Amino acid sequence: MMSLTDPSLAVVVRKQIQFKMKSCIGMFSTLIVLQLIALVFSFGGTGMMGGTRSSLEYEMNYYSADIILVFTMLWAFINAILIKTKDYREDDFVFVTNRVSSNLSNIVLLLIVSIVGAITAMLSSYLLRIGIYFFSDNKEIIYTEVEFLELLTGIIAAGLFIFLFSGLGYIIGTLVQLNKTFAFIIPVVFLGFIFLVEMSSEVHLLLEIGKFYFNEESFWLLTSKTIMTSGLLFTAAMLVSNRLEVKQ
Repeated sequence: MMSLTDPSLAVVVRKQIQFKMKSCIGMFSTLIVLQLIALVFSFGGTGMMGGTRSSLEYEMNYYSADIILVFTMLWAFINAILIKTKDYREDDFVFVTNRVSSNLSNIVLLLIVSIVGAITAMLSSYLLRIGIYFFSDNKEIIYTEVEFLELLTGIIAAGLFIFLFSGLGYIIGTLVQLNKTFAFIIPVVFLGFIFLVEMSSEVHLLLEIGKFYFNEESFWLLTSKTIMTSGLLFTAAMLVSNRLEVKQ
């Protein structure tokens, strides 16, 4: 029986987000497990330097939450692909929905999980400090004090990177949904393009891309780059999804 009420797009999207948040609890459980694994790897340090001066020999190990952040970005990337699989897509049809509301609810969901992932990744650095204090054999431990504004900026930057990787996963998941052969074509084209660029111009493409984003010193430029790139990825995914057959 059809309802005489025509729900607005905002209402439909909001209901879909609420439903998906409840059905994706396992996603957050996976995040916790992966971040704990990354935390263990982080005890090995992310950098080291040493030297000698007169009869003194010293060695310095650097610790950070970088490995945890990398694991979190991979988690977002994989989940963005999975959210476009058949099992997840069919959840949308519990509601009166269309491609636009489905994509918008997915994007907002990925934004929410990116924020949660960024907060837990950045706060895990304090858990890392506690672990180093109790389990490290180092005689001298120097902590870098982090002010609240610096922590907030770090969380925002981490969230933007996680959201960027989720956008990359989302467009790949959408292309695979359009045609299954893209699951094989995309890796081949990607690796082949990198190989051709490096062979023809001796430019390390992945390294240059990494520098373009991760070596940006200006917070506002970094924000602009990640938001624009994420926006392009999600927009492309929505345009591709419009080519898909509408479920009757």
